[in-house]
Amino acid sequence: MANRVRSEHQIKPADLRGILKYVRMFREHVFVIAMDGSVIEHENFTNTITDIAVLRSLNINVVLVHGIGSQLRGEAERRAIPIGDAYGEGVTDAATLAIAKETAGIVTQTIVEALSHSGLKTATTNAVRATETGVIRGVDQCFTGKVDKLDAALLRNLLAQDIVPLLTPILCNREGRSLRVNSDLLAAETAIALGASKLIFLTPFPGLVIDGRVTVNIPLHELSALFREKRSHSIEERLRSKAAHAIRALENGVARAHILDGSIVGGLLTEIFDKVGLGTMIHANDYEKIRPARKKDAQAVYNLAKQGARNDALAQRTRTCVEQHIEDYFVYEIDESVIGCACLLRYADKRTQEVASLYVHSFYHGRGVGKKLVEYAEMKAAQNGATRLFALTTQSHAFFRNVCGFTDGSFDDLPATRRDDARASGRNSRVLLKKLRRISTGGKLV
Repeated sequence: MANRVRSEHQIKPADLRGILKYVRMFREHVFVIAMDGSVIEHENFTNTITDIAVLRSLNINVVLVHGIGSQLRGEAERRAIPIGDAYGEGVTDAATLAIAKETAGIVTQTIVEALSHSGLKTATTNAVRATETGVIRGVDQCFTGKVDKLDAALLRNLLAQDIVPLLTPILCNREGRSLRVNSDLLAAETAIALGASKLIFLTPFPGLVIDGRVTVNIPLHELSALFREKRSHSIEERLRSKAAHAIRALENGVARAHILDGSIVGGLLTEIFDKVGLGTMIHANDYEKIRPARKKDAQAVYNLAKQGARNDALAQRTRTCVEQHIEDYFVYEIDESVIGCACLLRYADKRTQEVASLYVHSFYHGRGVGKKLVEYAEMKAAQNGATRLFALTTQSHAFFRNVCGFTDGSFDDLPATRRDDARASGRNSRVLLKKLRRISTGGKLV
């Protein structure tokens, strides 16, 4: 990864109105933020701490967990001392533990200094107790540990006093002996115990890299399948631990896990407050939904329609027009942000309805959003008693035919009023038709 600060993703002042709903949504919630050691070494680290200060100013509670892998490897090389596993995932021998303890102390103090500079109160704590990992597949893991007990009440008490708890990957066991714990594991267990809304991994990677490509968002069940079907090797090696612990966190009530590049200026705020985001979001099944549009959605729907008209994919519509017909629209929502819309129009011939004004935010093209919107229109039209659905399009002919199963039609197939309007518009739209299946008693197309 290039070792430089990038600013092209930084939230602009003009975006502030758009983040207000997220501020309301996340107020008093707990975010657990895990920072890789390499992120702490990066020149953007002070900007990341500033982002955390912004979160705290918005009454979002933050717990920090830090790693030391990069520093541990560097110090071992400097001293020419061979060590075991640097990340707390394998064997931690005595030499590794000794350097890890020193390194963790230095990294912890670096973070404390940065938080203090930003006016944030912090406390390192022994709220998490470790126990030895033991013997794994016949190999003694020596001083590698795992979480044994977590005092969630103590951490909540610190948060209530406007203190940012700082957790280090060197923990003590019941007897007070130090153990090296993987910071991804520690972050996940902390998020579970606190009922966190988000578990955020700041890394040197642009997101979760699978088969060499960054995945922008992925459902929990898809990510779990990679491990269940023994295909986790397709995930970038240094991200497998984060993916595995994100799965555990989401399976135990954490709503979202994020993996993003910690070297980007404003990256943390962009991932949280921008509907497109920056890195990868791993989400449970309630992440996305299609629903009827409400009056308050008029501006978002108008913005999408305006984008479509700018590309000549949709006919021009005024804000007033959208408001007057908002009950005809339905929207595709991600985390309370509208990223796609369409409307369903009825005619005197109740057997025929039209799916119109279909548009999806450009960032989400190619991800199946449009197909889901059309399928929703098919279901609602069938519920209304229609037997046929049609669409008029200038640019999406292949999408309706190849993806949604429509067939070519002509203006003669349209209701009379729609036929006259289509001819008068001069857009020379193509007509596509689809015969609707009947609705089962469960409300689904059969």
